[in-house]
Amino acid sequence: MKRIFLFLVLACHFSVYSQFDIKGIVINNSNKLPIANVSVHDTGSNIKVFTDTDGKFSIKSLEKITFFKDGYTEITIDINNYSSTKDGYIVIPLTPITNLVEVVIEDYFRPQKHRYATEAISSITTSDINRGNPIELHPILNKVAGVFMQNGTLNTNRITIRGIGARNLFGTANIRAYFGDIPLTDGNGESSIEDLELGSLSRIEIRKGPSSSSYGVGLGGTILFQPQYANTNTSEGEFTTSFGSYGLRRVLAKAAISKEKSNITVLYSNNHTDGYRDNNEYDRNTITLVSGFDIGKKNNFSVIGSFVHLNAGIPSSLDQENFDNNPRQAAFTWGRSQGNEDVDYGILGITWKHNYNPKITHNTSIFGSFRNNDESRPFNILKENATSFGIRNRILGTHLIANQELNWSVGGELFLDYYTGKTFENLYRDFPLGTGSVQGNQLSDLDEKRYYYNIFAEANYKISKKFRINLGTNLNQTFFDINDQFLSDGEDSSGKFDYDPILSPKIGMNYTLNSQFTFYGNIAHGFSTPTTSETLLPNGLFNPDIKPEIGWNYEIGTRYSLLHDRLYGSVSLYQFRVKDLLVSRRTIDDNFFAINAGKTIHNGAELELNFDMIKINSGVLKFFFNASIYDHKFDDFIDLDNDFSSNDLTGVPSGVTNSGIEFIAQKGFYGNFNFQTVGKIPANDANTTFSKSYELLHGKIGYKNSIGSRFTYDLFFGANNILDTKYASQLQINARGFGGNAPRYFYPGLPFNVYGGININYRL
Repeated sequence: MKRIFLFLVLACHFSVYSQFDIKGIVINNSNKLPIANVSVHDTGSNIKVFTDTDGKFSIKSLEKITFFKDGYTEITIDINNYSSTKDGYIVIPLTPITNLVEVVIEDYFRPQKHRYATEAISSITTSDINRGNPIELHPILNKVAGVFMQNGTLNTNRITIRGIGARNLFGTANIRAYFGDIPLTDGNGESSIEDLELGSLSRIEIRKGPSSSSYGVGLGGTILFQPQYANTNTSEGEFTTSFGSYGLRRVLAKAAISKEKSNITVLYSNNHTDGYRDNNEYDRNTITLVSGFDIGKKNNFSVIGSFVHLNAGIPSSLDQENFDNNPRQAAFTWGRSQGNEDVDYGILGITWKHNYNPKITHNTSIFGSFRNNDESRPFNILKENATSFGIRNRILGTHLIANQELNWSVGGELFLDYYTGKTFENLYRDFPLGTGSVQGNQLSDLDEKRYYYNIFAEANYKISKKFRINLGTNLNQTFFDINDQFLSDGEDSSGKFDYDPILSPKIGMNYTLNSQFTFYGNIAHGFSTPTTSETLLPNGLFNPDIKPEIGWNYEIGTRYSLLHDRLYGSVSLYQFRVKDLLVSRRTIDDNFFAINAGKTIHNGAELELNFDMIKINSGVLKFFFNASIYDHKFDDFIDLDNDFSSNDLTGVPSGVTNSGIEFIAQKGFYGNFNFQTVGKIPANDANTTFSKSYELLHGKIGYKNSIGSRFTYDLFFGANNILDTKYASQLQINARGFGGNAPRYFYPGLPFNVYGGININYRL
């Protein structure tokens, strides 16, 4: 007995002294933000603790610790392989998983599970981006229910969410966009989304409708582009090259270094194509910087910067006859004048996060951007420069009220935008064919200064275990000064103007019925101010009568997860009512201007379905299907002598579906096929001309493997429009024909085309 007793004493003695006091921080491996409420379980002693709001924990461990949180990949570590930082903490990175039911929405330092959101949210992961050709954004966004991106050329795009933005003259408006915490939407209301390098992103989050008070309540919604930070405690280099049809060439080089307290990623890319059509060459060089570093225990800084140089031809739209018979040609006047844009665009921002205590966090972002554009058009030559500065400030808190958690945030955003635009005669008609654009006399010289502020507040309160409520409000006002430095016919549009303050409230609710179904709903107000081009009359003068579009969105939906999380997705129904609709009119010289006329009503349904058919150690075989059903109409729209009330909304398809199958693997072979259908689209307000419905089939296959523990490679080959469908990839709505010429509504889509390449990664 004495020997047994002595043995037990010694065993207990060594057990106690083999324990380690461990302090650590758990972070999101994609964006380096701390993760709260992570389960930290020591498997030897069965002790369990949870991380606090700063992602920190402290535990006594025998050897192995398991970290688990819904929405992230579970990991187990051996503490003998980890060394503490100078502050005594180890850093544990968790990787978000892609299951739509479990994905985590990072609401800028206040993560919440997707299923508990009170609005419709869709997420696009890095894997989703890489399943196609990363030079093109539109096939990626068009897989998301409720989102439709038209793509005339790589430099001519229009993104709409639930039909909002379809009537913008050119580009993407009525939608808010952010790169990290840095706004991509300028004071003009336009977002330069297609200029981003997709290889610099870790995730894209799309919030549909004006339900996000903290992001300026864009009328159509908000698109959040999350940058890709370097993986924790690694140094790696990456090189990708690919080639394809019509002179497609893509080169990407990336270097990333990450230490315990700092990380930096630098990326360079060149995307080039000769173009399918005449006057359609495209060349874009991009440099992107993403960095983060800690100063002390309470301060974190992140820096995001991007510079783009773009030179691209503009072939413009075609009439029906040329679209049918010779789609590769440029529009006659655009081809002869060699219409072109030469753009330099840059953004830079720094975000400071300060933790006052475990319950209060303060975030401040300072940012700036510039855009210089020389654009040759048949009707004139435009030289414009825009410079923007801004600050975004936000305080976030977490408290317990009646033993239930309350998350709140208050803050504001101040934006200053300086724009100068000059136009000149284009004398290309006076010179021999092939000369292209020739600058003539000056036609206009306009300076515009825009100022706007957003003041916002938002709160999420868990009333009970199953019921949550979200309240928010946003106050916005926009001011602008016009200085007409080139008086035409004695007319002067100079002056100071402002829109009335706009208060946009919202209320949202979320109810968890059980582990399979969650229901949500919201009522939200939104607005969009006119862009610069929409505020100008055909003679270049400012239109002081132009007003913002405003609207109310009503929505209900459900998220579901069945068959042990193998079948999951969402369903949503919405009605969106918009008034003071901006309507574009085309002049005889191919120019445009806008007026406020009418109301629209957007009724729609969205379905997202994912089914993991086979799950094995080597990968997942998945089927997916999503559908967008649109019943968007003019509610009350009288333009001059024409009554378009009850007509279908111009530029919006009757419906869009996406279905496909994909095999996702960490190593070895992988592949996917995506089949898309797009319904007919009204090309004019009178609904006398439509683009035809069409179907597109895309596919990609590849092989991934490693050589040793440091070197990995990925060989891939893809094909777009495998069925060689002839279709209009973008419409120029309400085009008019002059001088006996037919209206030019249609941008031809690419026929069957292929691409292939290799990605090489080396990790030190």
